[in-house]
Amino acid sequence: MSSIVIALPKIEDAKKIRSVLERHGFTVASVCSTASSALSNASELGNGVQICGHRLPDMNYLDLSECLPRDFEMLLLASARVISILSVEMPIKSGDLVNTVSMILMQQDRKRRKEKKKPKLRSEKEQNYISNAKMMLMQRNHLNEEDAYRYIQKSSMDSGTNMVETAQMLLMLLYES
Repeated sequence: MSSIVIALPKIEDAKKIRSVLERHGFTVASVCSTASSALSNASELGNGVQICGHRLPDMNYLDLSECLPRDFEMLLLASARVISILSVEMPIKSGDLVNTVSMILMQQDRKRRKEKKKPKLRSEKEQNYISNAKMMLMQRNHLNEEDAYRYIQKSSMDSGTNMVETAQMLLMLLYES
């Protein structure tokens, strides 16, 4: 779940933005008036949106942007002359703010789901198990490489185990015989 951190020089302004977002169903994790507090909160939360002004007492938005955790996006609240990153123009319209925050959170969610779907890379040791099992199948059963791989893959799916475990089981069976 993504988090929202609001950092503005005037804490009252940050609280007003929090109330707008909460009225629209968002949960704001923290409200602060310094970049150091915002960074501390963001690093504890892991991912989300950092909403900030272009200048905080201890840092400007560019420096803050560089220090944010990798999975945090910045939403800048600034006038049109300052804008160089994703931002909502001042004076803020609550609809623009809500839509922009919603868009960022949806993008982050899509990105996280896409990362989870990526196949995990196998270590060299795991890859060796699969290669050795393929070689054994090719030698003993006279299969070509593609058919041996497909056999391991199908056996893996049929047994409900991953390919590395299936390759290890095949190697044990083939060595025993």
